[in-house]
Amino acid sequence: MTTAAFAPDHPGAEIRQSGNFGERRDGKSVDILLLHYTGMETGGAAEDWLCDPRSEVSCHYLVHEDGRIVQMVPEEKRAWHAGRSFWKGETDINSRSVGVEIVNGGHDYGLPAFPDSQVEAVIALARGIVARHAIAPERVLAHSDVAPGRKRDPGELFPWGTLAAEGIGHWAEPVPLGSGRFFAQGDSGQPVEALQSMLALYGYRAPITGVFDETTAAAVTAFQRHFRPERVDGVADISTIETLHRLLSALPGLA
Repeated sequence: MTTAAFAPDHPGAEIRQSGNFGERRDGKSVDILLLHYTGMETGGAAEDWLCDPRSEVSCHYLVHEDGRIVQMVPEEKRAWHAGRSFWKGETDINSRSVGVEIVNGGHDYGLPAFPDSQVEAVIALARGIVARHAIAPERVLAHSDVAPGRKRDPGELFPWGTLAAEGIGHWAEPVPLGSGRFFAQGDSGQPVEALQSMLALYGYRAPITGVFDETTAAAVTAFQRHFRPERVDGVADISTIETLHRLLSALPGLA
């Protein structure tokens, strides 16, 4: 009989320890839940890769398509899942977060839907993580939120609204698509500066320059992928801007 390397933080989780972890730095504690998709062909391949020392990547949890949950790193430790990232001025997201990888082929494998059993498992897992670490709803984030332009996961098909209905994450009903004025890469002026200010206030990397540059377009794309997934194009149309305004208005201290 073998003994698990550590006790699971989530009741019922299987243990398969990855060696790819360390201590959280500078006394930082968890205040972010970061969700990913694996972006690989199979869950087994992803699980192996997250445990392979050559990969230099890991996560705290992996959620398979059938709802099976595997814990690879204790929540108290720093897993290596966020990479180069940024949120509200913080660049060491790994030291501030619990990372959950959700088995899904992602954009490179046709962006398959997330099965109901998997979503239910993610909800149960997230509920426990959020409670254990007192994570604010607006700090339940996508990998794409903290690494715009570099990462796209968990993708525009991930059911953020379903999670929010279960009390997990910050959400506002997206404003319907429509016509009207919009801003895109190459535009400049005070309205672009206002847009950048709103994105930065929410947490995205969006330097306030008044120029709709590549960094701004990446932040808009990431925002759409999470909060207005009907059209993900990096163009700040009325629907995108008003949805962002709804979210900001609902934040504690900003209403």
